[in-house]
Amino acid sequence: MDLRSHSPYWLLKSGLPQTYPSLPGNSRVDIAVMGAGISGALTAWYLAEAGFKVIVLDKRHAGTGSTAASTALLQYEIDTPLVKLAARMGEAAAVRAYKLTAEAISKLEWISTRVGKQSTFTNRPSLQYASRQSHVKDLREEFRLRRAHGFPVYWWDAEKLSSKMGFLAPAGLYSTIGAELDAYLLTHQLLKKSQHKGARIYDNTTVTHIHHDKKGVTLHTDLGFTVKAKELVIACGYESQRYIPFKVEQIHSTYAMVSEPMPGWQSWYRRCLIWETATPYLYLRSTDDKRILVGGLDDDFYQPDKRDARISDKTRRLVAAFHRKFPEIPFRPDFQWAGAFASTKDGLPYIGAIRQRPHTHFALGFGGNGITFSVLAAEIIRDTILGKPRIDNNIFSFNR
Repeated sequence: MDLRSHSPYWLLKSGLPQTYPSLPGNSRVDIAVMGAGISGALTAWYLAEAGFKVIVLDKRHAGTGSTAASTALLQYEIDTPLVKLAARMGEAAAVRAYKLTAEAISKLEWISTRVGKQSTFTNRPSLQYASRQSHVKDLREEFRLRRAHGFPVYWWDAEKLSSKMGFLAPAGLYSTIGAELDAYLLTHQLLKKSQHKGARIYDNTTVTHIHHDKKGVTLHTDLGFTVKAKELVIACGYESQRYIPFKVEQIHSTYAMVSEPMPGWQSWYRRCLIWETATPYLYLRSTDDKRILVGGLDDDFYQPDKRDARISDKTRRLVAAFHRKFPEIPFRPDFQWAGAFASTKDGLPYIGAIRQRPHTHFALGFGGNGITFSVLAAEIIRDTILGKPRIDNNIFSFNR
């Protein structure tokens, strides 16, 4: 599956921090993890920390699939607003999902500090502004429900938003919870730490067939070698659908670009994450080397050639949208790319097992919260294998 275009910023910035060999022979382990992107890396790290003998396999170089194209805005706000999610699944479950995602941001800060000499994580507040006057009513309802459940959110009217941010919008919802990071670099840091705990990582190794039996699973590879494991974790991102006999995702195309470095840039208010209520939405963040990242203008299709052919036009439109907000900032694109992303029926991830694949756990952090969802998946899967099921599992199960 063609997950992204060429030249994503994070991959060009960091290159290959580590390299791994292909699978050299047959192997037997406690747990096999398919996928060495951010989801697989987090899962492997949690499992290795818990003392399991782990192997990680990826058909590409580690982290070079969707992870390399991630814009890594860390938000607890799920693609489905809390008000709508509560109407769909009940208020208690919806609020719990939001709170778990908020907690995952704090856990990512702790993880980043622990696995990297220099943390790629930076706390940032978040601002969601109403794209149109007609969106204000729903945004205010969202504000009231979140405040009622203790989320640190604040209402900004048009005047305050203009004074703080310097652009015009009918209203905004400002939150103190949010962050940004380099997901690609964090992936390699996690894999390196997992190796220190005994995990084995193999690139360029394609699993061609999975055999399930009462004792576990056997993975057959294109190299002719097998991996026998008591449990399997499938963390292949958007490519995981092939292992599920029913549809759980809708693939879309998204676009992003990063500016040239701007050492003298006077940032907007607290360099907060910025996004809007429109669908698809425009979003902005900064980077640790004083660049600005802008993304959005999603398309509801997955056709790599068609997607990549639109990058130049999408870049032009994203630059124009940015300049409408911040005409005084001399934004010049330096890197631009496109990638695939998946949505679900309710904006939540799919975490757990299905009856058709015994001894198998899925870590599918779909949607705009893929990285924070991956933290939840890693914890839930670790606890399930340890025999410590959690009440929260039902929120993200395939049976919800």
